[in-house]
Amino acid sequence: METYGKILLIAMPAFLALVLFEKWWGWKKGFDTVRNMDMISSLGSGVTNVTKDVLGLAFSISIYPFMLNNMALTHIDNKLIVYVITFIIIDFNGYWVHRWSHKVNLFWNLHVIHHSSEEFNLACALRQSISSFFNLFTILLLPAALLGIPWDVIAIVAPLQLFAQFWYHTRHIKKMGFLEKIIVTPSHHRVHHAVNPEYMDKNLSQIFIVWDKLFGTFVEEKADVPPVYGITRPAKTWNPIKINFQHLWLMIKDAWRTHSWKDKFTLWFKSTGYRPADMAEKYPVKKIEDLYHFEKFDTKTTPLFNAWAWVQLVMILLFISYLFGNIAYINSLDQYYIYWYGAFVFISVYALTDLMDRNRYAIVWEALRCGLGLWFIYEQQDWFGASQWVASVKYVLGAYFVLSLIVTGWFAIRHRKEDMILNYS
Repeated sequence: METYGKILLIAMPAFLALVLFEKWWGWKKGFDTVRNMDMISSLGSGVTNVTKDVLGLAFSISIYPFMLNNMALTHIDNKLIVYVITFIIIDFNGYWVHRWSHKVNLFWNLHVIHHSSEEFNLACALRQSISSFFNLFTILLLPAALLGIPWDVIAIVAPLQLFAQFWYHTRHIKKMGFLEKIIVTPSHHRVHHAVNPEYMDKNLSQIFIVWDKLFGTFVEEKADVPPVYGITRPAKTWNPIKINFQHLWLMIKDAWRTHSWKDKFTLWFKSTGYRPADMAEKYPVKKIEDLYHFEKFDTKTTPLFNAWAWVQLVMILLFISYLFGNIAYINSLDQYYIYWYGAFVFISVYALTDLMDRNRYAIVWEALRCGLGLWFIYEQQDWFGASQWVASVKYVLGAYFVLSLIVTGWFAIRHRKEDMILNYS
C-alpha cells in the first residue's frame, strides 16, 4: 500500500505532464485530440482507480500463493531472467484477461470505462476500472507458479507492465516501421479503441503484439477506414463512477425484469452486449447507428467554468498526493481515517464530474464533500498532520471548502436556469 503510493507520487505528475504536453502539441500542430471536459473526466477516472488500488479495496483470490507452494517445479536464480520471464507471463496473462473482458457480458463491466471516451489520447489511457473488486484471473499465472517466481516479483513487474501501456494512447504518432511487428504501437491500439466493425475487439495485446498474431485477433490500421472511438452504447456522462457501473446496472435490471428464467441466470455470461429479447424490445438502449455522422457527447461550458473545473481537479490531485505521501501517518491517527479519506476523494470526483454534466444534484454531492472535509478539520484541528508544514492549513482549507460550496451552488443554479431557458425556447 505505502510503497505503491510512493511510486504513484512520481508517476502521476509524469502522466499529467504528458497529457498536458499532448494537448499543447495538438494545439500547436492544428490537430487537437483533447477536449477539456473529456480530459478532466479521464483524469478523474485515474484518480478513483489509483485510490482504490492504494487503499487495497480489491480482494485477491489467494490462488497464486497456493499454486506457488504446491506446484513449483523449479526456481530460477538469475534475477534478470526472472524479471524478463515474469514480464512475458504477465503480458500473456493480460492478453487473455483483456480478451475475455471484451467477449463476456459480465467482464465487460470491468473494462468499459477504458473505452468510454469518444476521443483517443493519453488522458483516456487513465480511464481504468474501479468495479474490479475480485481478481478472478490469478489462475492464468500458473506458468509463473510452475517456474517458482515469487509473488513479490510479480507485484513489482505488474505495475511496470501497466504503466508501459500509457504511451501508445495517441493519434500523434503514426506507424513505426519494424516495431509494428513486435510491440503494440499507437496504430495498433487506435484499432483496438475503434467501434468500426472492421476493428471491433481486435488488437487485444498489451505490450507484445505477437499474442494477437498468434491467436487470430490482429488487424492492421487501414488508411481508408479511419477509426471511430468510444463504445456503441455511449455513456453520455462525464462521471467516471457512473460509467463504471452503467453496464452492470443494465444487466441487473434486465435480469430482474425479463420473463425468461433462463436469461436471468445466463445473460451475465453471454457475449458482450447481449440482452434478453423482451428487454431489448421493451427497454431499448440507444446505440450508434451511423459511425461517421453521430454527435459526440458534450455539455455547454464557458471559459469561467472550464477554469473552475481545473481548480477543482488540481485540488483533488493535491489531496490525493498528500494521501499517497502520508499513508503511514494517516493510518497511525486512526485505522479508519484512510478509508474516510478515500471516500472524500471519490465524492470529490463525483461532485465535480456531476457538475460538468450539469446535473442539479451536483450541489448535494459537493455539500457532502465539503461537509466531510470540514469534519476532518474540526475533528483533528488539522488536516492529517499538514500543519507541521503549513501552520494555517486548517484555516486555508476551511475557507476553500466554504468557497467551493458557494461557487458550485452558483454554477448549479446558473446551469439550471440556462437549461430551463433552452428547454422552453
